[in-house]
Amino acid sequence: MPKSATAFQRVRYSIGEWYGQAFEQLTAAKRRQLAKVELEVDALTGTQCPFQHDSICNKKGGVCSLRLYGQTGSAPTVGSGHIITTCPSRFLEKDTIFGWVGETILGSSAPIVLGEIGFLDRIKVGSASIDDESESQDLIGRIDNVLVHPSQTPLNWCALELQAVYFSGGKMRKEFQLLNDWAQNTMPFPAAHRRPDWRSSGPKRLLPQLQTKVPTIRTWGKKMAVVIDEAFFESLIGLDAEKHLSNAEIAWFVVGYDLTADGWQLKPRKVVYTRLESSVKALTGGLPLSKEQFEQQLRSKLATAHPGHPLTEKPQ
Repeated sequence: MPKSATAFQRVRYSIGEWYGQAFEQLTAAKRRQLAKVELEVDALTGTQCPFQHDSICNKKGGVCSLRLYGQTGSAPTVGSGHIITTCPSRFLEKDTIFGWVGETILGSSAPIVLGEIGFLDRIKVGSASIDDESESQDLIGRIDNVLVHPSQTPLNWCALELQAVYFSGGKMRKEFQLLNDWAQNTMPFPAAHRRPDWRSSGPKRLLPQLQTKVPTIRTWGKKMAVVIDEAFFESLIGLDAEKHLSNAEIAWFVVGYDLTADGWQLKPRKVVYTRLESSVKALTGGLPLSKEQFEQQLRSKLATAHPGHPLTEKPQ
């Protein structure tokens, strides 16, 4: 949670960007309009995604990112800290990441971008022939993008994965209902508790992708690039960096967002080179509780399950 959040009496996460528009910059009337559509349409609305080329938004609700909002007393609600990417398409703004990754790893700021490349082929049982269409459907593991140098031979390429963040807690429909009913011109305090789910996003989603793909890609002499935002990067524990790309297997491309008059703008922040082992430790790591903290949890559970039990008392 951002340090600035401590300045508020209460904080909650809600919409950071809605169909590409900064939530804080929307008028109350625009918020009500968008919310009304989401409440009435139980499907994709067909709204254009501003970060993709000629594509509609494929995310129900149209929430591109989250942000923390705080309030003290009766003061207006204000945003705090980073926005947190919840849709991988958000990373595609102006194709910035492709030029950045291409220049850093391939030496070309204008790589050819290929999408959804099959990586794992399902093991086949028996010797029956399979036609091309069935065979293409058999590919069960895919890489988000592969970037190829436009002129070098033999092929010079790198793999690219985009990892947004899942969230847990109250559904966004609660926010849509609140915004639809909100008659004031101010920004309401979020309706429900929710939080970024780093565990689902990292160890459960990204980690298996890296463990499956990187060992093979490195034997081919190629690199894996991973794009995440700075909030996600700050959740990694003890990531050991390599000084040079030649010693790394994974390059983490960390993006941030700056608020401008035209909304949030994606900005490259830094590149961190690592080995797979270090990345695995960072994604799965955490700081162990002290014995005292752990046993206090035990006492709290005992007090709930067995009120008055002598073991619930902390020893003197």
